[in-house]
Amino acid sequence: MDQHVPVLLNESISYLVTSVDGVYFEGTIGFGGHTQKILEKLSSTAKYLGTDKDINAFNHCVEKFEKDSRVQFYNTSFLNVDVISKLEAVDGFDGIFVDLGVSSFQLDSAESGFTYRQDAVLDLRMNKKEGKPAFKYLNELSEKEIADILYKYGEEKKSRQIARQIVKERLTDEIKSSFRLNELVERVTGKKNLNKSLSRVYQALRIYVNNELDDLKEFLSKCIDLLNPGGRLAVISFHSLEDRIVKEFFKYEALDCVCPSESPVCICNKESSIKILTRKPVVPGDDEMKNNPRSRSSKLRVAEKL
Repeated sequence: MDQHVPVLLNESISYLVTSVDGVYFEGTIGFGGHTQKILEKLSSTAKYLGTDKDINAFNHCVEKFEKDSRVQFYNTSFLNVDVISKLEAVDGFDGIFVDLGVSSFQLDSAESGFTYRQDAVLDLRMNKKEGKPAFKYLNELSEKEIADILYKYGEEKKSRQIARQIVKERLTDEIKSSFRLNELVERVTGKKNLNKSLSRVYQALRIYVNNELDDLKEFLSKCIDLLNPGGRLAVISFHSLEDRIVKEFFKYEALDCVCPSESPVCICNKESSIKILTRKPVVPGDDEMKNNPRSRSSKLRVAEKL
């Protein structure tokens, strides 16, 4: 079930692997595309830990790498990287890698509840045992709350009109399926711009349901503490909201002082914790974008612990 083509594969590995005998953590193992290639670069004494909230991805990787004694996977959020490091008696990582993309399997599979191309229950949870499915929020939140979600997390310009349609329609019957939501979005956008709007709407709901942006911020801050000196943090993002968080986090952590410019002396006592290795994000080349259109929006940023 290798359903996900790993993006920026060679670039990720060349930045991430600095010690072939090191200890590495992967925050979203997915279907093991990056995992396999990284492990090929590591020695027999290396250690590789990984997480994924999606039970299908987790089970696939457990089976795929069951004979590799270097690996240990957990069916949980990457937020538990600190807990896992204690469980595995790891004092520090030589590399931490996270690909924030949703797998092709999740995007295309009706059973995952992520796709708008097939009729399915509107779920959008990475871990089906946590939180509430997306349709619950669509039927419970106010018109303003729904509009804010679509605008903030999906940058959907017609968020208010779509929210109005949703709230109006749910008075008649609960909105539970993807095709029902698609129909409501189409009433606002028309057929011409429908797919782009659906992409934004589903992205917004997925981010909200999984608390993705807040989790990313917390994860990044934990990573800095868990990296060994010289260890690297590599993050692949797929939309501007994620990339902005990574960019601003790296920028802040690389600063030696955050005092106001008018301050005659430094009183903040802040010291830089990282060195940014990618002045501009690494993006796919023309060949990769041609062979894997879903790589188009991917960006890789890398920092090294001082």
